[in-house]
Amino acid sequence: MIQTITELASLRERVRGWKQAGLRVGFVPTMGNLHAGHQSLVRLAREHADRVVASVFVNPTQFGPGEDYERYPRTVDADVSALEEAGADAMWLPSVETMYPYGMNGVVEIRVPGVTGVLEGAHRPGHFDGVTTVVARLFNQVQADVAVFGRKDYQQLAVIRYMVRDLAFAVELVAAPIVREADGLAMSSRNQYLSPTERQTATAIHRALQASREAAGAGMPLRTVEHDAAAQLTAAGFAVDYVAIRHPDLSAADSDAAGPLVALAAARLGSTRLIDNIEFDH
Repeated sequence: MIQTITELASLRERVRGWKQAGLRVGFVPTMGNLHAGHQSLVRLAREHADRVVASVFVNPTQFGPGEDYERYPRTVDADVSALEEAGADAMWLPSVETMYPYGMNGVVEIRVPGVTGVLEGAHRPGHFDGVTTVVARLFNQVQADVAVFGRKDYQQLAVIRYMVRDLAFAVELVAAPIVREADGLAMSSRNQYLSPTERQTATAIHRALQASREAAGAGMPLRTVEHDAAAQLTAAGFAVDYVAIRHPDLSAADSDAAGPLVALAAARLGSTRLIDNIEFDH
Protein backbone atom coordinates (compact mmCIF):
# COMPACT_ATOMS: atom_id res chain seq x y z
CA MET A 1 0.00 0.00 0.00
CA ILE A 2 1.33 3.40 -0.99
CA GLN A 3 2.17 5.87 1.78
CA THR A 4 1.25 9.54 1.40
CA ILE A 5 3.84 11.77 3.09
CA THR A 6 3.29 15.48 3.73
CA GLU A 7 6.06 16.29 6.22
CA LEU A 8 9.70 16.56 5.16
CA ALA A 9 11.01 14.91 8.33
CA SER A 10 8.80 11.87 7.66
CA LEU A 11 9.99 11.66 4.06
CA ARG A 12 13.63 11.74 5.10
CA GLU A 13 13.05 9.14 7.79
CA ARG A 14 11.39 6.81 5.28
CA VAL A 15 14.12 7.19 2.66
CA ARG A 16 16.86 6.88 5.27
CA GLY A 17 15.35 3.58 6.44
CA TRP A 18 15.31 2.21 2.90
CA LYS A 19 18.90 3.20 2.30
CA GLN A 20 20.06 1.75 5.61
CA ALA A 21 18.50 -1.52 4.44
CA GLY A 22 20.64 -1.34 1.31
CA LEU A 23 17.76 -0.46 -1.01
CA ARG A 24 18.08 1.74 -4.10
CA VAL A 25 15.60 4.63 -4.21
CA GLY A 26 13.96 5.93 -7.38
CA PHE A 27 12.14 9.24 -7.81
CA VAL A 28 9.51 10.55 -10.24
CA PRO A 29 8.58 14.24 -9.93
CA THR A 30 5.10 15.21 -11.16
CA MET A 31 2.58 18.00 -10.89
CA GLY A 32 -0.25 15.54 -10.41
CA ASN A 33 -3.36 15.04 -12.56
CA LEU A 34 -1.69 11.80 -13.54
CA HIS A 35 -2.26 9.75 -16.68
CA ALA A 36 -0.77 6.61 -18.23
CA GLY A 37 2.33 8.53 -19.27
CA HIS A 38 3.14 9.35 -15.65
CA GLN A 39 2.49 5.76 -14.65
CA SER A 40 5.03 4.62 -17.25
CA LEU A 41 7.63 6.81 -15.53
CA VAL A 42 6.93 5.12 -12.20
CA ARG A 43 7.21 1.67 -13.78
CA LEU A 44 10.50 2.62 -15.40
CA ALA A 45 11.80 3.92 -12.07
CA ARG A 46 10.82 0.58 -10.58
CA GLU A 47 13.11 -1.13 -13.07
CA HIS A 48 16.03 0.92 -11.76
CA ALA A 49 15.25 0.96 -8.04
CA ASP A 50 13.92 -1.10 -5.13
CA ARG A 51 11.64 1.65 -3.82
CA VAL A 52 9.99 4.52 -5.69
CA VAL A 53 8.90 7.94 -4.44
CA ALA A 54 6.68 10.08 -6.69
CA SER A 55 6.07 13.71 -5.82
CA VAL A 56 2.88 15.62 -6.56
CA PHE A 57 3.41 19.36 -6.42
CA VAL A 58 1.93 22.04 -8.67
CA ASN A 59 4.89 24.39 -8.75
CA PRO A 60 3.93 28.08 -8.87
CA THR A 61 7.40 29.31 -9.85
CA GLN A 62 7.30 27.68 -13.29
CA PHE A 63 4.04 29.29 -14.39
CA GLY A 64 4.25 32.67 -16.07
CA PRO A 65 1.67 35.49 -16.04
CA GLY A 66 -1.53 34.39 -17.75
CA GLU A 67 -0.59 30.71 -17.66
CA ASP A 68 -2.75 28.03 -16.11
CA TYR A 69 -1.45 27.67 -12.53
CA GLU A 70 -4.82 28.38 -10.94
CA ARG A 71 -6.78 26.09 -13.25
CA TYR A 72 -4.21 23.30 -13.31
CA PRO A 73 -6.21 20.29 -12.04
CA ARG A 74 -5.56 19.10 -8.49
CA THR A 75 -6.66 15.45 -8.33
CA VAL A 76 -4.86 14.05 -5.30
CA ASP A 77 -7.20 11.12 -4.60
CA ALA A 78 -7.01 9.92 -8.20
CA ASP A 79 -3.24 10.47 -8.17
CA VAL A 80 -2.83 8.22 -5.13
CA SER A 81 -4.69 5.44 -6.93
CA ALA A 82 -2.70 5.93 -10.13
CA LEU A 83 0.63 5.84 -8.32
CA GLU A 84 -0.32 2.79 -6.29
CA GLU A 85 -1.41 0.99 -9.45
CA ALA A 86 1.91 1.86 -11.12
CA GLY A 87 3.92 0.50 -8.18
CA ALA A 88 5.07 3.59 -6.28
CA ASP A 89 5.85 3.08 -2.61
CA ALA A 90 5.36 6.66 -1.43
CA MET A 91 3.77 9.88 -2.63
CA TRP A 92 5.55 13.03 -1.52
CA LEU A 93 2.87 15.72 -1.23
CA PRO A 94 4.54 18.89 0.03
CA SER A 95 2.76 22.18 0.59
CA VAL A 96 3.88 25.42 -1.04
CA GLU A 97 5.08 26.50 2.42
CA THR A 98 7.23 23.38 2.75
CA MET A 99 8.74 23.89 -0.69
CA TYR A 100 9.26 27.65 -0.32
CA PRO A 101 9.56 28.41 3.42
CA TYR A 102 10.51 32.05 2.82
CA GLY A 103 7.55 32.68 0.52
CA MET A 104 7.44 33.56 -3.16
CA ASN A 105 9.50 36.71 -2.64
CA GLY A 106 12.27 34.90 -0.78
CA VAL A 107 13.01 32.02 -3.12
CA VAL A 108 16.61 30.94 -3.70
CA GLU A 109 16.62 30.44 -7.46
CA ILE A 110 18.59 27.98 -9.58
CA ARG A 111 19.19 29.30 -13.08
CA VAL A 112 20.77 27.30 -15.90
CA PRO A 113 22.39 29.45 -18.62
CA GLY A 114 22.21 29.01 -22.36
CA VAL A 115 19.86 26.11 -22.97
CA THR A 116 17.03 27.81 -21.06
CA GLY A 117 16.94 30.84 -23.34
CA VAL A 118 15.79 29.14 -26.55
CA LEU A 119 12.59 27.45 -27.77
CA GLU A 120 10.38 27.02 -24.67
CA GLY A 121 12.55 29.43 -22.73
CA ALA A 122 12.12 32.14 -25.35
CA HIS A 123 8.34 31.74 -25.36
CA ARG A 124 7.95 31.21 -21.61
CA PRO A 125 10.49 33.52 -19.93
CA GLY A 126 11.45 32.31 -16.46
CA HIS A 127 9.75 28.93 -16.88
CA PHE A 128 12.92 26.87 -16.64
CA ASP A 129 14.18 28.92 -13.69
CA GLY A 130 11.09 27.70 -11.87
CA VAL A 131 11.66 24.12 -13.04
CA THR A 132 15.28 23.95 -11.91
CA THR A 133 14.49 25.75 -8.67
CA VAL A 134 11.85 23.18 -7.70
CA VAL A 135 13.68 20.11 -9.03
CA ALA A 136 16.82 21.04 -7.09
CA ARG A 137 14.69 21.23 -3.95
CA LEU A 138 13.03 17.90 -4.69
CA PHE A 139 16.38 16.21 -5.28
CA ASN A 140 17.59 17.55 -1.95
CA GLN A 141 14.42 16.47 -0.15
CA VAL A 142 14.11 12.96 -1.58
CA GLN A 143 17.82 12.07 -1.85
CA ALA A 144 17.04 9.45 -4.49
CA ASP A 145 19.62 7.36 -6.31
CA VAL A 146 17.86 7.63 -9.65
CA ALA A 147 15.25 10.02 -11.09
CA VAL A 148 13.08 9.50 -14.16
CA PHE A 149 12.01 12.27 -16.53
CA GLY A 150 9.94 11.94 -19.69
CA ARG A 151 11.28 12.75 -23.14
CA LYS A 152 8.10 14.65 -24.07
CA ASP A 153 9.46 17.65 -22.18
CA TYR A 154 12.70 17.32 -24.13
CA GLN A 155 14.12 20.72 -23.28
CA GLN A 156 13.30 20.25 -19.61
CA LEU A 157 15.29 17.02 -19.67
CA ALA A 158 18.26 18.82 -21.25
CA VAL A 159 18.07 21.56 -18.62
CA ILE A 160 17.92 19.07 -15.74
CA ARG A 161 20.88 17.15 -17.18
CA TYR A 162 22.88 20.39 -17.28
CA MET A 163 21.96 21.25 -13.69
CA VAL A 164 22.76 17.77 -12.36
CA ARG A 165 26.19 17.78 -13.94
CA ASP A 166 27.05 21.36 -13.01
CA LEU A 167 25.91 21.07 -9.38
CA ALA A 168 27.17 17.47 -8.99
CA PHE A 169 23.87 16.05 -7.77
CA ALA A 170 24.38 12.42 -6.74
CA VAL A 171 21.45 11.20 -8.78
CA GLU A 172 21.33 9.17 -11.98
CA LEU A 173 18.93 10.50 -14.61
CA VAL A 174 16.86 8.11 -16.72
CA ALA A 175 15.00 9.40 -19.79
CA ALA A 176 11.64 7.74 -20.46
CA PRO A 177 10.11 7.41 -23.94
CA ILE A 178 7.08 9.46 -24.93
CA VAL A 179 3.77 7.68 -24.30
CA ARG A 180 1.22 8.34 -27.03
CA GLU A 181 -2.46 7.83 -27.58
CA ALA A 182 -3.45 5.32 -30.28
CA ASP A 183 -3.64 8.14 -32.85
CA GLY A 184 -0.16 9.44 -32.02
CA LEU A 185 -0.98 12.39 -29.75
CA ALA A 186 1.53 12.62 -26.92
CA MET A 187 -0.16 12.10 -23.56
CA SER A 188 -0.42 15.31 -21.54
CA SER A 189 -2.52 16.61 -18.68
CA ARG A 190 -3.35 19.56 -20.93
CA ASN A 191 -5.06 17.34 -23.52
CA GLN A 192 -8.19 17.39 -21.35
CA TYR A 193 -8.59 21.09 -22.16
CA LEU A 194 -9.13 20.29 -25.86
CA SER A 195 -12.65 20.32 -27.28
CA PRO A 196 -13.67 17.17 -29.22
CA THR A 197 -12.92 18.95 -32.51
CA GLU A 198 -9.59 20.25 -31.24
CA ARG A 199 -8.71 16.78 -29.99
CA GLN A 200 -9.07 15.41 -33.51
CA THR A 201 -6.98 18.26 -34.93
CA ALA A 202 -4.28 17.84 -32.28
CA THR A 203 -2.86 14.73 -33.95
CA ALA A 204 -1.48 16.99 -36.70
CA ILE A 205 1.42 18.00 -34.48
CA HIS A 206 2.80 14.45 -34.39
CA ARG A 207 2.21 13.99 -38.12
CA ALA A 208 4.08 17.22 -38.85
CA LEU A 209 7.05 16.02 -36.84
CA GLN A 210 7.01 12.65 -38.59
CA ALA A 211 6.98 14.45 -41.93
CA SER A 212 9.91 16.58 -40.75
CA ARG A 213 11.92 13.49 -39.95
CA GLU A 214 11.22 12.00 -43.37
CA ALA A 215 11.99 15.25 -45.21
CA ALA A 216 15.26 15.75 -43.34
CA GLY A 217 16.21 12.16 -44.05
CA ALA A 218 15.56 12.76 -47.75
CA GLY A 219 18.05 15.62 -47.74
CA MET A 220 15.73 18.65 -47.62
CA PRO A 221 17.44 21.69 -46.04
CA LEU A 222 16.56 21.81 -42.37
CA ARG A 223 15.29 25.40 -42.44
CA THR A 224 12.91 24.39 -45.23
CA VAL A 225 11.79 21.38 -43.20
CA GLU A 226 11.03 23.62 -40.24
CA HIS A 227 9.15 26.13 -42.42
CA ASP A 228 7.06 23.44 -44.08
CA ALA A 229 6.12 21.82 -40.75
CA ALA A 230 5.09 25.18 -39.30
CA ALA A 231 2.99 25.88 -42.40
CA GLN A 232 1.37 22.46 -42.10
CA LEU A 233 0.38 23.17 -38.49
CA THR A 234 -0.87 26.66 -39.31
CA ALA A 235 -3.03 25.23 -42.08
CA ALA A 236 -4.47 22.73 -39.58
CA GLY A 237 -5.55 25.56 -37.28
CA PHE A 238 -2.63 25.87 -34.86
CA ALA A 239 -0.97 29.10 -33.75
CA VAL A 240 2.66 27.99 -34.01
CA ASP A 241 5.25 29.11 -31.49
CA TYR A 242 8.10 27.20 -33.12
CA VAL A 243 9.18 24.18 -35.09
CA ALA A 244 12.91 23.58 -34.73
CA ILE A 245 15.43 20.89 -35.56
CA ARG A 246 18.32 20.78 -33.11
CA HIS A 247 21.17 18.65 -31.84
CA PRO A 248 20.30 16.64 -28.68
CA ASP A 249 21.87 19.38 -26.51
CA LEU A 250 19.52 21.83 -28.32
CA SER A 251 22.34 23.65 -30.10
CA ALA A 252 21.55 24.79 -33.63
CA ALA A 253 21.83 22.22 -36.42
CA ASP A 254 22.54 23.00 -40.07
CA SER A 255 21.82 20.84 -43.08
CA ASP A 256 25.33 19.36 -42.97
CA ALA A 257 24.74 18.06 -39.45
CA ALA A 258 25.29 14.33 -39.07
CA GLY A 259 24.19 12.05 -36.26
CA PRO A 260 21.27 12.31 -33.86
CA LEU A 261 18.87 15.23 -34.15
CA VAL A 262 15.53 16.14 -32.59
CA ALA A 263 12.59 17.97 -34.16
CA LEU A 264 10.59 19.96 -31.62
CA ALA A 265 7.31 21.81 -31.93
CA ALA A 266 5.13 23.98 -29.74
CA ALA A 267 1.79 25.31 -30.91
CA ARG A 268 -1.53 26.48 -29.54
CA LEU A 269 -4.87 24.99 -30.44
CA GLY A 270 -7.57 27.24 -29.08
CA SER A 271 -6.49 28.03 -25.52
CA THR A 272 -4.37 24.88 -25.15
CA ARG A 273 -0.64 24.87 -25.78
CA LEU A 274 0.84 21.55 -26.93
CA ILE A 275 4.45 20.46 -27.25
CA ASP A 276 5.94 17.38 -28.88
CA ASN A 277 9.18 16.14 -30.37
CA ILE A 278 10.65 13.31 -32.36
CA GLU A 279 14.25 12.08 -32.35
CA PHE A 280 16.00 10.76 -35.46
CA ASP A 281 19.40 10.19 -37.07
CA HIS A 282 20.48 12.41 -39.94
